[in-house]
Amino acid sequence: MTSETNVLHRPCTGPAVWKGMDLADCDEWVLRLSPAQIDELEAALRAVRRLDVPLLKVSGGDFPLPTLAGELERIADVLENGRGFVLVKRIPVERYSQAGASTIFWGLGQHLGVPVSQNAAGHMLGHVRDTGRTLSDFATRGYQTRQMLPFHTDGSDVLGLLGLRAARSGGRISVVSSAAVYNALLARRPDLVERLYRTHFLDRREEHAPGERPYYALPLASWSAGRLSMRYNRRYLESAQRFPDVPRLERADVELFDLIDELAGAPEMRLDVDFEVGDLLLLNNHVVLHSRTEYEDFDEPELKRHMLRLWLTPHQGRALTPDFWGDLQSPDAGPGRGGITPRDVIAHRTAQARPDRAAIDGCDQHRSKGKP
Repeated sequence: MTSETNVLHRPCTGPAVWKGMDLADCDEWVLRLSPAQIDELEAALRAVRRLDVPLLKVSGGDFPLPTLAGELERIADVLENGRGFVLVKRIPVERYSQAGASTIFWGLGQHLGVPVSQNAAGHMLGHVRDTGRTLSDFATRGYQTRQMLPFHTDGSDVLGLLGLRAARSGGRISVVSSAAVYNALLARRPDLVERLYRTHFLDRREEHAPGERPYYALPLASWSAGRLSMRYNRRYLESAQRFPDVPRLERADVELFDLIDELAGAPEMRLDVDFEVGDLLLLNNHVVLHSRTEYEDFDEPELKRHMLRLWLTPHQGRALTPDFWGDLQSPDAGPGRGGITPRDVIAHRTAQARPDRAAIDGCDQHRSKGKP
């Protein structure tokens, strides 16, 4: 049970509170790159290629953006202090190989924050595509499937998605203001609001190391330094019920989840994003929930839907309560907060107490050594 003093009992205010119907007919949340800005990206790509270093070694200084860097600073401010999302339209990914598009995406990300691991394998640059798996497999996560993904947040401060190929049909992405959902929840069922701040249990989807607990214990909402932050993934909250030591969901919990889903999906609340090949969607998981409809893919492997993904810790991120990331992660605002700790990092930490040469030598074997 969370102290009443940490619960926000009044409606949220400010630019993070918005409704989709008010943004659908405007493009103030869209950045359309000019030819000069695209030329700047391509010049930065050439600069990285001259360095001839592995992609994951490329820093923001290695990807120079003389004028676009200022635009990225504005975007970072919108993500943290504004409506919480920006859509960058039409990076011409068709001009580049996958390695080239990945380099541009990584370079842009370096200007916005510090990439963190997206899975237990330690992948810093993720691939969102259908692998044929389904969420009925507890070792599978949503980005590996073509299934519908209800409104949720990812396990990082900031999410970035770059479209490389589109599906045959479906796969629509929508976003919604979590503060607007919170306000609607407060108006409809104020008796449920405090429950957001209680400890909930989130399935780690088999991405834990041997001996670790297979779920996180965390709140769904926190109120810190005048900001509301939310974390929500109903599928993982429900699949954590498979563990016998996780407390059973109460009727009020299910009512809370039902109402969050109803409010987030309401046509007047959500914003359906016109996300095309070459588009870059950036959003702050603390203030924006996102969803995806099921999609139908092409049969040909080279045509299948494919997006690149980054999880980022902003250079100047918000203060969070100590339990926000769960009791197994650090809440510190330094590099690397959020994300999923790679299994080899855990093994390395263990080896420091009891050195084992094989464990230490193997720590970085899975990391990308490909060059852009």
